[in-house]
Amino acid sequence: MAGGQRARWPASTLTNAWLLAAAVLLNTQGIIAQKVQVEVEVEAYPTESVTLRCQFINGGSTKLTQVSWIWEPVDGQRDNIAVYHPVYGQSFPNPLFKDRVAFLFNNLENPTIRISKLRMSDAGRYTCEYATYPTGNEQGTTNLVMLAKPKNSADVVTVQAGTKSVVVAQCVAADSKPAATINWISSVRGNYSTSTTSGPDGTVTVRSEYRLVPTAEDNNKEVTCMVDQRTQERQWTKSLRLSVEFPPSVSIAGYDQNWYVGRSNAELVCVFNANPPPTAITWKSASGPLPDSVVVENDRLSIRKVDDAVNTTFICEVKNKHGANSHHINVFVNEALEDPSSTGVVAGAVIGSLLALLLVVALIAVLLTRSRRQQRRGYPNNGESITTASGGSNGDYGNKARLLFISSGNSSKNGASTNNNGPMYTYREGCDATGMPTEKANNYHPHHLHHASSGNPPTPHDILLCAEMDEAERRKYNLDDSLDEEEERYDRFGEGGNVQPGAYHTHRGHQEEMDVYMDDDMESQRDGSVISRTAIYV
Repeated sequence: MAGGQRARWPASTLTNAWLLAAAVLLNTQGIIAQKVQVEVEVEAYPTESVTLRCQFINGGSTKLTQVSWIWEPVDGQRDNIAVYHPVYGQSFPNPLFKDRVAFLFNNLENPTIRISKLRMSDAGRYTCEYATYPTGNEQGTTNLVMLAKPKNSADVVTVQAGTKSVVVAQCVAADSKPAATINWISSVRGNYSTSTTSGPDGTVTVRSEYRLVPTAEDNNKEVTCMVDQRTQERQWTKSLRLSVEFPPSVSIAGYDQNWYVGRSNAELVCVFNANPPPTAITWKSASGPLPDSVVVENDRLSIRKVDDAVNTTFICEVKNKHGANSHHINVFVNEALEDPSSTGVVAGAVIGSLLALLLVVALIAVLLTRSRRQQRRGYPNNGESITTASGGSNGDYGNKARLLFISSGNSSKNGASTNNNGPMYTYREGCDATGMPTEKANNYHPHHLHHASSGNPPTPHDILLCAEMDEAERRKYNLDDSLDEEEERYDRFGEGGNVQPGAYHTHRGHQEEMDVYMDDDMESQRDGSVISRTAIYV
């Protein structure tokens, strides 16, 4: 320690040191008291060599006269295998060790020997014994333990499927010392049993058997044997595939229920499961010999071109040493199919025709609906005047032309004073085909605008007046058409339930329609007067 200081050790450390010293002293005294130093136990393997050490310690004045090695294979049996005398030399009296044992040093103080070509039967106690004077014999004993690595093996046992539990696999660890331990890992449900057998040389053979009730499904399943033993560096394992034999099971594949006359390269496959493999695979036809178009190759039946002769029942039979089994399939041949390209053309033509027909029907429906609306509402057809289309000549309600007369002076024809802002409405049935206003009065005013006879030619003023009335009436019908479409939507909605359209959507007479139109037609002026948007002021 630095500075000349002494190290201070804990009390517990000093106590342990004293105990260790005492143990060494006692052990030394035992060796001195025994005087013959040997190894207590030695392990060795067959066919190898082993060295047995022996040494006489602290002989002092003791005289050593002779040393011997004595073998005790079992209790009560002692055999000299090697003797050394300083005068008479070496001797090996036991014939079992002849040429297998030798002294390594040629002196009494260290009579170590080596035994070669070991056998399992060489196991036992070996005693190094000195003949001394005056103390007598001195000895030390070494126990030789012979170890044997197991000879491991595992094999499957071929069995036939049945209902009884049988051995399907075996695992053996033979001639080992000490005895081995065997376990199994399996993907099938089974159990195993283990037995041991002792050999004359002290080795032990361990045998384990795996059992189960074998079925066809157990064939080729895996089981693994595992062996553990002292002399092995690692666990020994071996995987096995079970071999369960059974008669064939058969099925037929390949028929898609779409065999038609003219089809080529149709094929049936005989699918089987058998152990051992089948010895024969036979194709038959229930109706007799196979058709000429059929080609058989082992488990395959090929049809070059399907015809009516193929419309039969095919049978596949499979045999092995445990029996035979078969399977059949009924083949139905359909009529020849059309060319897919022509089928597509026909289908396209049909679809196109249907679409064109639907388009024409839709167009006709639209035209008919429009015509019915015009007839119901009194709208003139192309080329007709408002008067003729409305049926005004028959006295029915027609589209009335309204004329607004504005006096140029302060009095009318009869001398009555009038207001320029107070128009007087006069209604007429309309104009005839020549543009001349008709003479028939309506129900809205007792006076007529003109009294010209039907034979008088129309004046330019009459023609202009009639054209303006036609334009005004067409604007009115456009308004009526929009209201009519809304009414029909409500009618269709009402057909699906008990919902009634609003009061303003109910059917109105000609008088109500004219009132609505008249109300919508009026417009207020800045001076407080109300005038018509469509009236013709005269």
